[in-house]
Amino acid sequence: MLDYLIVGLGLAGISFAEVLEQHGKSFKVLDDDSQKSSKVAGGLYNPVILKRFTLAWEAQKQLEMAMPFYQDLEGKLGVALDYKVPVLRRFASVEEQNLWFQAADRPGLDRFLSTQIQSNQNPAIRATYGYGQVLHTGRIATHTLVETYKAYLSDKNVLLKDTFDHKSLTILDAGIDYKGIKAKRIVFAEGFGLRNNIFFNYLPLNGSKGELLTLHAPELKEQNVIKSSVFIIPLGNDRYRIGATYQGKDKTQVPTQEAREQLVQKLDTFLECNYTVVDHVAGIRPTVADRRPLIGRHPEHPRLYVLNGFGSRGVMIAPFAAQQLFGHIEEDTPLLPQMDIARYVKRHNLSLR
Repeated sequence: MLDYLIVGLGLAGISFAEVLEQHGKSFKVLDDDSQKSSKVAGGLYNPVILKRFTLAWEAQKQLEMAMPFYQDLEGKLGVALDYKVPVLRRFASVEEQNLWFQAADRPGLDRFLSTQIQSNQNPAIRATYGYGQVLHTGRIATHTLVETYKAYLSDKNVLLKDTFDHKSLTILDAGIDYKGIKAKRIVFAEGFGLRNNIFFNYLPLNGSKGELLTLHAPELKEQNVIKSSVFIIPLGNDRYRIGATYQGKDKTQVPTQEAREQLVQKLDTFLECNYTVVDHVAGIRPTVADRRPLIGRHPEHPRLYVLNGFGSRGVMIAPFAAQQLFGHIEEDTPLLPQMDIARYVKRHNLSLR
């Protein structure tokens, strides 16, 4: 009998699989490539919410865990994943500059916000009031990570490429049985696919569609991430990722003309060079109303677990949340209350076993 069966191989599934390997646990992963959000994501890790100049939830702990996690994966997979790149917040006014300085004095934020305003040196960008720099930032090549990790698991013969059929899951006293695969526990890391999970679909996973463009802009010559009304993320070879939109009603993963026009319109308010749109992608972020992950044990079936709800910050949250879940399962370590699905179990009048 395996120790674990993991369903889903986005950032959540990869992170949990890595924790299992580190602890010598046996597992298999089942994935059908239906959820695209991890692969199409911009991949930024940035501890600051730049709309409000506030520190993201548990950002310090997440970064401390994420950086060695991705470094280890680079060595293990033999690919470059972590690109250290500054994030510059474009100021729209003197008032925004003042708010930045006020934020930089707050405990916790002080180590992430530079107190030196950077003047704009790029004629291809309109930035009259300069930039504030966020420290300890970068980009994870998420598409590369997902594809190379799939190949790694395939070589180990532990990846099953198939759509999970929840009705084919048999819950046993000592574990689970899924089409002949027996495991002590099953962890659902399905992203937005959780909405179709008959065991966990009571959880309030809303989902937010995000669309991103890729530009070819030889005149731009920008090596920093620029955050204005949209992000500009340099990818190399004069290519840049632009994003992202937030759409709550459309739950398809099909790019739309409306989103493309929205991104281009925002970009053109501060970009002053020619460019060509060479790609347009979409995915559904697994977002939650309270902006916290969905982690924990099913209230009625103690062999079933969920690892989900990372929203737009999966690169930072995933390694942290995976370690939290493993400690909770194997060592009975309490989960942080903000991420424990028990916060919703109580609202549904269910009791934990």
